[in-house]
Formats: sequence, C-alpha cells, structure tokens
Amino acid sequence: MMAKCEICNKSVRTGHRISITRSQVSRRANRTWKPNIKKIKVRESNGTVKSMHVCTRCIRSNKVVRAI
Repeated sequence: MMAKCEICNKSVRTGHRISITRSQVSRRANRTWKPNIKKIKVRESNGTVKSMHVCTRCIRSNKVVRAI
C-alpha cells in the first residue's frame, strides 16, 4: 500500500530535482517527496479505538484524538 494519510489524503508527490549549477532541461532528474505517515491508534467519536495511518501534520493540528 502506498503511503497515504487517511484524514487529509496526503500522498506521495513527484517532481524534478533541478541541478543547482545548470538549469537546462537536460539537467533534471525525477524524484519523489514522501509524506511523514505514522500508524497510530485513534479514538473515534463513538468511543471505539481504531488504528489509522495519519500524517504528522494532522496529528499536530489535533485533527485526530489519540487513544492512549
């Protein structure tokens, strides 16, 4: 399974790594940016505990309530 946040649907992004010394079209390499996904236990609104894949941005912004 590809890394994907179950709250905000953040997933892998693709783009080009551009050379610092030259900026011609031939000086570009493909690369990917991966999100920081953690598997945590989340307490849902009805009180049940569920394991989810959540990005650290959603954890910090209190979009989920962690079950301890």
